[in-house]
Amino acid sequence: MLQIIVKLVIILMILIGIIMIYDARILTKKFFGFGDQNEGSNGLKILGFIISIIGGCIYYFIFK
Repeated sequence: MLQIIVKLVIILMILIGIIMIYDARILTKKFFGFGDQNEGSNGLKILGFIISIIGGCIYYFIFK
């Protein structure tokens, strides 16, 4: 049971990372109020990429 919960949490982490990559400009407009949205969206894309890669590696090495 615990293994299923851990798998779901890791898959959710990967999903959040992918959503941050594809919706970075929308999220930047919604949550941040600074003028330069290119820097904010680039930062969210990089953070989403890192989150999804970490989640994918955890999933691969723990549940292969």
